[in-house]
Amino acid sequence: MQISPLYNTPINWANKTPFFLHYLLINKPNRKLFQSRRRRPYFNTSRSNISRSGVFFEGMPTDSIYKTSGGYGGGDENGSLRNFKLNESTFLASLMPKKEIGADRFIEAHPQYDGRGTIIAIFDSGVDPAASGLQVTSDGKPKVLDVIDCTGSGDIDTSKVVKADANGCIQGASGASLVVNSSWKNPSGEWHVGYKFLFELLTGTLTSRLKKERKKKWDEKNQEEIAKAVKHLDEFNQKHSNPEDADLKRVREDLQNRIDLLRKQADIYDDKGPIIDAVVWHDGELWRAALDTQSLEDDSDCGKLANFVPLTNYRIERKYGVFSKLDACTFVLNVYSDGNILCIVTDSSPHGTHVAGIATAFHPKESLLNGVAPGAQLISCKIGATRLGSMETGTGLTRAVIAAVEHKCDLINMSYGEPTLLPDYGRFVDLVNEVVNKHRIIFVSSAGNSGPALSTVGAPGGTSSSIIGVGAYVSPAMAAGAHCVVEPPAEGLEYTWSSRGPTSDGDLGVSISAPGGAVAPVPTWTLQKRMLMNGTSMASPSACGGIALLISAMKAEGIPVSPYSVRKALENTSVPVGESPADKLSTGQGLMQVDRAHEYARQSRNIPCVWYEIKVNQSGKTTPTSRGIYLRDASACKQPTEWTVQVEPKFHEGASNLEELVCFEECIELHSTEKTVVRAPEYLLLTNNGRSFNIVVDPTKLSDGLHYYEVYGVDCRAPWRGPIFRIPVTITKPMKVKNQPPVVSFSGMSFVPGHIERRYIEVPLGATWVEATMRTSGFDTTRRFFVDTVQICPLQRPLKWESVVTFSSPTAKSFAFPVVGGQTMELAVAQFWSSGIGSHETTIVDFEIVFHGIAINKEEIILDGSEAPVRIDAESLLSSEKLAPAAILNKIRVPYRPVDAKLSTLTESRDKLPSGKQTLALTLTYKFKLEDGAAVKPQVPLLNNRIYDTKFESQFYMISDTNKRVYAMGDVYPNAAKLPKGEYNLQLYLRHDNVQYLEKMKQLVLFIERNLDGKEVIHLNFFSEPDGPVMGNGAFKSSVLVPGKKEAIYLGPPVKDKLPKNAPQGSILLGSISYGKLSFAGEEGRSPQKNPVSYQITYVVPPNKVDEDKGKSSSTNLKTVSERLEEEVQDAKIRVISSLKQFLH
Repeated sequence: MQISPLYNTPINWANKTPFFLHYLLINKPNRKLFQSRRRRPYFNTSRSNISRSGVFFEGMPTDSIYKTSGGYGGGDENGSLRNFKLNESTFLASLMPKKEIGADRFIEAHPQYDGRGTIIAIFDSGVDPAASGLQVTSDGKPKVLDVIDCTGSGDIDTSKVVKADANGCIQGASGASLVVNSSWKNPSGEWHVGYKFLFELLTGTLTSRLKKERKKKWDEKNQEEIAKAVKHLDEFNQKHSNPEDADLKRVREDLQNRIDLLRKQADIYDDKGPIIDAVVWHDGELWRAALDTQSLEDDSDCGKLANFVPLTNYRIERKYGVFSKLDACTFVLNVYSDGNILCIVTDSSPHGTHVAGIATAFHPKESLLNGVAPGAQLISCKIGATRLGSMETGTGLTRAVIAAVEHKCDLINMSYGEPTLLPDYGRFVDLVNEVVNKHRIIFVSSAGNSGPALSTVGAPGGTSSSIIGVGAYVSPAMAAGAHCVVEPPAEGLEYTWSSRGPTSDGDLGVSISAPGGAVAPVPTWTLQKRMLMNGTSMASPSACGGIALLISAMKAEGIPVSPYSVRKALENTSVPVGESPADKLSTGQGLMQVDRAHEYARQSRNIPCVWYEIKVNQSGKTTPTSRGIYLRDASACKQPTEWTVQVEPKFHEGASNLEELVCFEECIELHSTEKTVVRAPEYLLLTNNGRSFNIVVDPTKLSDGLHYYEVYGVDCRAPWRGPIFRIPVTITKPMKVKNQPPVVSFSGMSFVPGHIERRYIEVPLGATWVEATMRTSGFDTTRRFFVDTVQICPLQRPLKWESVVTFSSPTAKSFAFPVVGGQTMELAVAQFWSSGIGSHETTIVDFEIVFHGIAINKEEIILDGSEAPVRIDAESLLSSEKLAPAAILNKIRVPYRPVDAKLSTLTESRDKLPSGKQTLALTLTYKFKLEDGAAVKPQVPLLNNRIYDTKFESQFYMISDTNKRVYAMGDVYPNAAKLPKGEYNLQLYLRHDNVQYLEKMKQLVLFIERNLDGKEVIHLNFFSEPDGPVMGNGAFKSSVLVPGKKEAIYLGPPVKDKLPKNAPQGSILLGSISYGKLSFAGEEGRSPQKNPVSYQITYVVPPNKVDEDKGKSSSTNLKTVSERLEEEVQDAKIRVISSLKQFLH
């Protein structure tokens, strides 16, 4: 694809379609440019083992990080190639793509506009200030202005105050004796002390490396000790071949025991890691801190507290440290709360440093490896908690927003996210709206890596109106250089896995696209300078760096900077990727172009900074309100519909009533991209108070499949501005399944690298699962396909099933997955963008779908604890199906209410919201006891599984024993933690700025969940008679359901003596129930999870029998006071010994 030179004559938008934006495309290629593709960093290519509704992992996608040494590519202005061949410079350039978005041309033309004067907040896993290219800007200023752990995972309690003795010694919080440096100024003489286990600060990867190296050294020393012990025993045996003396026998026994103990040590080895002692003091001017890291070093003279060069908060002196040469891990220190909290800040993954490098890295000796905006400065806001495996937290997100406002940042980049229940909704979205609308910070975020199916954009980047959501683009140069493919594609395209719009409420989802891969700097602890990562995580900082160039120019030229005007400049000057209007759902308005956006900003300098808020309702209905029109189901495509569109101009907070609001008036010419389908009025007079108009959408004559249109408005007085607002109209008209039995076949689909085939099917009523077969033919080398299905149901995250399938030779593969009857299902089949490159053979795919279903009268079964069974009516509406029900109870949840609730105000500056409100904290304490060791998981149904689409700010829990040893911690996505027998405290920490919300939570019910052991799992029985469970007859095994005929079965409750022990009244047993089986499966088993679709089943534990309670009471009372006291003392000793084990190594 080639682009014409920049036109001096403005385009008359009144006569142009919106798909050929500010600049005309000429010399279009003949070959069609095909479309492309989990709490959270969006930087993956592998799709195996993806959790959380098929997208992100407990917050995080499976990473695919490739190590390489460097490179970059060329081509024409959007990165496409003709007879392209790499040389050294183009290879290096391909590693840090800039040409694709016009950044290289822009800096060449304007060397002073390379990001200077801009500050970017990096909301991520943390940035290593020692990483390559992150020390200074292109004009010699400090690159990293501040490094903050917003999650609190590095916090140390240093509220304990000690005094030094005459020798300058103090006792550290770990109990170690520490010597302070006599040259350190401390007028008060007060030393705040605390400690932290090193491994609590490091990533899992680094911890594994250190453990391996420490274990190697430990094994060597242990083997030396074993050799010495064996030698001593051998010498003893030679000297005393047959000892009869009792003392000699004891000596020999001790020597043998020493050998046995040393050998056993290797089996029970458990490295908890070194302990770091921290000391904080005030030197009369600043709070300073020092660390004692002797336990990290082999040399006892290294790591002493007195030898540590004291550090203060990073933003003051911008100094950092390294724990030891072995770990090579950079850290910074920040002191809060008048010395009572010390935060040791480390990164929780290489992701954040990589992102920062893409946006801003500066390499004086190798400019080709520079980031997009080498003159920009940054602050690092760590939102991914180390203790949670780099998953973001609500507290981290809120504190990051506070820091961005405090530092007067121009931009925020956030390459995190997950699927959402509700788009453009939630506490974090409210905060984002405030920083964008009031503080004029431009927020850029990744759209997600869950493509190629539609409606897969993640929150917040792809679902929030105030955020510029970025899709991931790959150019031929990137493919040839960074990805090292044998033969790059002829043209650039969207990565196959890049998430697509629209959102569930019809918004486009993706705003713009940018290069989604780079070889960028990584932290020093990785023991390399840079590595290759790809994902929308990389596309977002590429776009953010490009916007920093634009802001740098606008500031220098005195052009007002507004998120509204900048976004409009970007979207109306982007280069479209693909030829179909529907490609916008993949790429947004296209590949951003910095130089053209700059020209647009220059021309728009006197245009009011306005954002046009779009609210759409179907005529005659007040709810739901959406941001676009999305006709997805068959019923919506059977007749024309009328829609009311409300356009409301939004000014930044503080805009002048007289000078801006009263004067605002625009004559808008409305356009439809296809008037036969979408009809709109011709003109609209828009004032500050907004205006509504109606549009009519008629999909009745459309063919089955995907159709995309827009209604857009053009300023009659300045048509060169392009569309000033757009109303997306997406129609996915599904095909109806007419065959009986219901079978759909798609034959002869042709695939080349990057090609996507989409099919939309109205899932028949009564269908609950699909059995599909994919057959391939006509190719030579291995082919890799992404197969996705998506259904959208009200107030649910998109129901997504996905599979990555590799064919080494032509063959067939089968799948089975659940579906919802009556809802449109998208089937997206995509050949991976780089699969089959170098082979010129087309892959032929035949795809067959067979719908199956057993309809039941109740999906969720609740057994109320009585002896009565539950009646279930089952029928097959599609074809004959085998009814083979199976049900198990395999989990138990025990409810608890808090024993204590404390409400407090957080007075630290890092918890004061931009609005001036102070954050409040509610700490709830729960107590529970385990009679046996178990893996437990805390569950808070009100709060779990939502980070972005919730109005509650954050939550965090910590489980500790009576000796205050911490065993587990977590937040919205709790993980199971193995706990030994004993008594425990669970503290649940909730935050919000509204005291009324927190007051309502003071009696919040929390469940402790654990899996039942194999012998405790309960398999429930089915009966054909209601009295079956009591009478013991009429057992039901299976039958064949005939369409049109219902069959009733009865699910019996569990037998009371089969209930697990320690299941108190009010506990809930959970499990699953299924009714059908796969046609290609063997004999049905007793595990519902192995069947194609299963539902939740719940059993409420009833009160115990009266005689059981009496028996338990009398059994306890039979023991004397001394016996019970002896048991308590014994239990206490066991707990103390267990807590001390962590200090043994």
